[in-house]
Amino acid sequence: MSEQKIQIIGIGDEGLDGLTSNARQLVQSAEVLVGSDALLKLVPVSKTQERQTLGANLNEILATMQKLIGKRVVLLASGDPLFYGVARYLCDKLGKEHFEVIPHVSSMQMAFARVKESWEEAFLTNLSNYGLENALTKIRVADKVGLFTTEEFSPATIAQTLLKNRLDYFSAYVCENLGSKDERVTQGELADIAQQEFSQLSVMILVRKPEVPDRPVEQQNHRLFGNPDEYFSQSRPKQGLLTPAEVRCVALAQLDLGPKSVVWDIGAGSGSVAIEAAQIAREGRVFAIEKDVEDHQLIQANAAKFRVTSLTPVLGRAPEALANLPDPDAIFLGGSGREIGHLVESVYQRLKPGGRLVANVGSIENLAGVHEILSRRVPDVGVWMLNVARGTYQLERVRFDALNPSFLLAVVKPSGK
Repeated sequence: MSEQKIQIIGIGDEGLDGLTSNARQLVQSAEVLVGSDALLKLVPVSKTQERQTLGANLNEILATMQKLIGKRVVLLASGDPLFYGVARYLCDKLGKEHFEVIPHVSSMQMAFARVKESWEEAFLTNLSNYGLENALTKIRVADKVGLFTTEEFSPATIAQTLLKNRLDYFSAYVCENLGSKDERVTQGELADIAQQEFSQLSVMILVRKPEVPDRPVEQQNHRLFGNPDEYFSQSRPKQGLLTPAEVRCVALAQLDLGPKSVVWDIGAGSGSVAIEAAQIAREGRVFAIEKDVEDHQLIQANAAKFRVTSLTPVLGRAPEALANLPDPDAIFLGGSGREIGHLVESVYQRLKPGGRLVANVGSIENLAGVHEILSRRVPDVGVWMLNVARGTYQLERVRFDALNPSFLLAVVKPSGK
C-alpha cells in the first residue's frame, strides 16, 4: 500500500472559495490541518479535524512534518508553496516522495499583474530569508524588483534604506491584501512611500526609471584591485560594460603592471579595469579609451571617487583615438563586436617589446578569431575560460548565481628581433 502523502496547498485571502474543488475537498477531509494562525482562520473549524498552528520557524515546521508523515495531513501555505515558500524546503529535507503540492496564485504574480508589469527578468526575493542588506546589491543593477516585505523590513523601511544608499532611481508600488476585499495598490516615489504605513506582509515592486546609471555604494575596505562591482557607477540600461571583479583580478594579474607602467584600457566602459590599473601604476599613465559619451562621463566620475591621479579618460574610437598616446607597456582590450580582431592586430604593433596584451571576449567566435591572430605573432598564448558563480542565500541555504562565461587571452610581446 502506498504511503499517504502530505498535501501542501496554497491558499489566498479568499480562503476556501479561491481553491479548486479538489483542493477544497482535500482541506476539508484532512485528519490534521497545519498552518499559520492567519491561514487556519481562513478555513471553518471542523469538530473531526485536528489543527496545529505553526510559526515561520523552518526547523519547527520540519519537525512537525516528520511526525505527521503517514497521516492524512494538509499543510496550508500562502500563494504558491514552491515560490519562496515552505514546500521547496520540506521536499529538500524530507524527500519529494512524501508530498503533493497544489499551488495557488502567488501574491507576487498577482502584484505584478495589478501593476501591469512583466516579471520574467525581475529580481524577486523574500526579505524574511534574504535580508535587505544582502538584496541591495541585486536591487542596484535590476530593472525590476519584487519583494515580499516583513515586519522588520516594511515598505517604508525599504524605501528609506534605498534612499539612504542613493538607489533613488525606482518608481515604487506597494500591494496590500491582494485578493481580499480590502486590497490596495499604492504607487509613488520612494520618498512618498518612506512616509506611509502599510500592511506588514505586502508585496513591494520597484520599476527602474529609464536610462539612469547605477550609483555606487560607499567604499568599505578599499582594495588595490578586485573591488566589488557595486563600488562603480555602471551604465544602464546597457549591460556587460563592467568587467566583473573576478575576471578583473585575473586580467590585472596577467597585465603584470609596475608602479610606472603605461597602460591602455580600450573599450573601457565604466572604467573599472583602468581605475584599478591606475591604483597599481600610481606613478605611470593609464588611458581609458571609450567611444560612448555617457560611459566616458562615468569613467570620470569613478576616477574621482577612487581618487586616482594617473588615469586619463579618452573619448574616441580606437584605433584613431590612440594616435597621440604614448606606446603602452600593457594593453587591456574588451569587446564583443567583430572588429576586435582587427583592433588586436592594430594595437599589438604599438605595444612595447616585452609588454603584455590581455583581451577579454565573451563569445567562442571572438575567442577563436583573436587566438588565431595572436598565435601568428606569439608562440605561447595564454587562454582562460572563467566560469564564476556567486553565492546567495535562499531559504537559509546557499545557492549560486552564475555570471556569463568570460574568455581571457594573454600574450607577452617578444623583446628580441
